[in-house]
Amino acid sequence: MKKFTNESMYEIIDYMEEKLKIDDLLSIEVLNPDLGINNYAGEIVDLDEEYTYHSYKAWNDLAELMFCKLLTPLKVSEYTVNLKFKKINRSDSFHKTINSSDNEKYGEESIFFRINKNEEPAFLYYYKQALANVKIQTRNSVLNLGINKADEFQTIKDGLDEDEFLKKDFVGIDFCPSAIEFAKNRFPTNNFSFFTHDINKLDELNLKKFDLIISIGTLQSSSLNFKEAFMSLIQNYLDENGSIILGFPNCRWIDTEIIYGAKAPNYSFSEQSILYKDVYFCKKYLQQKKFRVTLTGKNYLFLTATSIKK
Repeated sequence: MKKFTNESMYEIIDYMEEKLKIDDLLSIEVLNPDLGINNYAGEIVDLDEEYTYHSYKAWNDLAELMFCKLLTPLKVSEYTVNLKFKKINRSDSFHKTINSSDNEKYGEESIFFRINKNEEPAFLYYYKQALANVKIQTRNSVLNLGINKADEFQTIKDGLDEDEFLKKDFVGIDFCPSAIEFAKNRFPTNNFSFFTHDINKLDELNLKKFDLIISIGTLQSSSLNFKEAFMSLIQNYLDENGSIILGFPNCRWIDTEIIYGAKAPNYSFSEQSILYKDVYFCKKYLQQKKFRVTLTGKNYLFLTATSIKK
């Protein structure tokens, strides 16, 4: 176990990158972050010797950047702790296992189905904020595209009293049969309708217009023409005074970990040009259509738009 005292983060990263090329588990001894909670990163804490301060957040950020899980710290001495970094299995990802022609690629037996975004603070916090921005209490009809197991509806339910919730009409659409069956069993009341259907062919469902449309990580699917699908939603399915919440993934799910940063084709690292291009297109289009647009989030960027035509 290597001990770091007054070394810089540059030196620490260099060391970890080299060690993780050959080892799956790496241990280092560092200053106990609890002893410097009033310090900024890089400040010197003078105890039995000089230590460069880094918070637990900094170490957790480093673990993510190194594609590692940070294990429970163990106390080594009066001033230091042992941090263990366990390398994640980068081949264990639904992104690599899905078959684009398979209707069950996001189904009940898939890795994706195990993911519960509602238990990830970096998702839930900003999604709740988006629901508040569109004044979910005032929205009576909600369409969710790419519903999967209906986690987004669960958050709405958690934030409303039962009478409010039952007065709203919810429609969820997904091309995955097992996901839709799960969603139907999860929300069996009469104010819910679920359809196993291709989003490219929404016109076949003869849907009405909605005063809130939600789509989290679906419109960027390779099977959709993003711009056409987005404009069609606004023109054909959103009420004149309605709102929309779009979630743009800025992360990857690898070996049960959520890793920050969108991954573009042909890049071995996070490259976010396509993400921001899509976000900017939607923002500009909606502003031209007289919507107030906000952009929040981290691992998912939430574009929230509310009509200001009145």
